[in-house]
Amino acid sequence: MQIEEIKSLFLKHKETSLFHRYITNNHIEPLLNNFKNYLSLETIGASVLKKPIYGLKIGNGKKRILMWSQMHGNESTTTKALFDLLNTFLDENEEVKNILDACTLYIIPILSPDGAEAYTRINANQVDLNRDAQDLTQPESKVLKKVFETFKPHFCYNLHGQRTIFSAGKTNKPATVSFLAPAQDLACAITPNRKVAMEVIGVMNEALQSIIPNQVGVYDDAFNLNCVGDTFQSENVPTILFEAGHFSNDYGREKTRELIYASYITSLNYISSKDVTGDNYETYFKIPENDKCFLDIIIRNTRINDDFLDIGIQYQEKLIDNKIEFIPKVDRIEKLDAFFGHKEIEANGFEVFNNEGRLLEVNNENVFVIINNEKISLLSK
Repeated sequence: MQIEEIKSLFLKHKETSLFHRYITNNHIEPLLNNFKNYLSLETIGASVLKKPIYGLKIGNGKKRILMWSQMHGNESTTTKALFDLLNTFLDENEEVKNILDACTLYIIPILSPDGAEAYTRINANQVDLNRDAQDLTQPESKVLKKVFETFKPHFCYNLHGQRTIFSAGKTNKPATVSFLAPAQDLACAITPNRKVAMEVIGVMNEALQSIIPNQVGVYDDAFNLNCVGDTFQSENVPTILFEAGHFSNDYGREKTRELIYASYITSLNYISSKDVTGDNYETYFKIPENDKCFLDIIIRNTRINDDFLDIGIQYQEKLIDNKIEFIPKVDRIEKLDAFFGHKEIEANGFEVFNNEGRLLEVNNENVFVIINNEKISLLSK
């Protein structure tokens, strides 16, 4: 399927009731109720705070694919794209009929409903579910493991979001989408099922390069068996980590959502139409590894005493009145020649003051700054 066809499908089937970054059970339950006559929907467990965890199954094919999102509650972009995908399937588009004929998908849209509601990476017991794959101390972890054991997937899609700090290599290109075929041993050996995952990632990368050239990265593959992806990979199930990252001026992650959707369609179409052997895995190694070369804002060449330094500002994501606000916070004041800003402001040797007329300091939170008597907003668009 050509990328222009996928873009057209996205525009037609985007779930407009889901938007920006705050996505919870309250947002998806009306949609699930609408779906229940068209697919298999069940409550597969409960969170620490007894919120339901939903699972849904669609398709009739022999190739089984398990997808779960919001294991970290504050990583919602992949969830939005899942509902765009489901809308596409339920519209019975001929373009994607082959996927449901060849594959059966089991989808957990929000694995950590408590974390989603609180907009945190951790669950209500302050545990990172992605470090609980072995001990299985949390109810959410047990739910996922049970589905893995009963559904017996041939592929796993581990769906996440990543911070704005990541670059595609040591470049001024953000890692808008990142992937990983997780390691399954300490040696990070290129095993047969890793090759299968790598082959699928290579296909997605090729499609994305036509939209976001040089903005795709791969995550560090250091092995940690406590991570879910590494655990499932170690059980010889090809597992793919998806990381939804930053696109220019897209702090609501709506453009990234489209790119994740394109990745879903591209990969599922490939799996449904091919016998994925892993023979074509080497294209994976053309993708640069993520680095951390970005700050949200850099104010360049500000005078501090007798020095000319840069001010690096990072947004703090805060849940305020059921909306995510991005609060600018001074992260560092130093020469930042090795870093890039998603937004850059040139101070031209002038001092930079906050709204109270004081020089900026590390950890200051400011919605605007004053440079040469000019008031400049630091808020995201």
